[in-house]
Amino acid sequence: MLTFRETDFLPVEVPVGISNRHLHLCREDLEVLFGPGYELTVYRELSQPGEYAARETVTIVGPRGVIEGVRVLGPVRSHSQVEISMTDGFHLGLKPPVRESGDLEGTPGIAVVGPAGALNMPRGVILAARHIHMEAGRAAELHLHDDQRVQVWVPGIRELILSNVIIRVGDDSRLELHLDTDEANAALVAGGAKVKILRP
Repeated sequence: MLTFRETDFLPVEVPVGISNRHLHLCREDLEVLFGPGYELTVYRELSQPGEYAARETVTIVGPRGVIEGVRVLGPVRSHSQVEISMTDGFHLGLKPPVRESGDLEGTPGIAVVGPAGALNMPRGVILAARHIHMEAGRAAELHLHDDQRVQVWVPGIRELILSNVIIRVGDDSRLELHLDTDEANAALVAGGAKVKILRP
């Protein structure tokens, strides 16, 4: 059992959001998969303003395996990328690197199959770097800045210290730690649980 004093933490509790496998699509790739002029439809709003899980899903095909029903997230972006867990990578036969969103140089590609067509993405499969979305005002109060790396304490029977957690500051952000399913399962942490940031 790890032992801390309250003064070891910044004065904020951060809710956890768990990110299952999903993909973001650029306009061109969206139309290849779903047809010319296609528009995504909202399934449910996500925690970050303006982002949503779409009703649309696709199949992703790797060298050794296939995963069906992979959710598309909206809105469309300037680039396409697929975010999976390492467990998914083993199933697909891929070894994606840990990257921030949009940092796709040197990442593996994958085949994506939709109802209207298929595409071979030459790159774009990543393990999303764990990160905390934070409002600009809160970050200033806590003396944190965009792209800063911090440590996070996850309490519980499998308590963990997560290092290299990236602070992402935005005027429209909502406070939340984003983990993938492997990270959440390792700590036996559920969505909505609260974690604390260790003082830098």
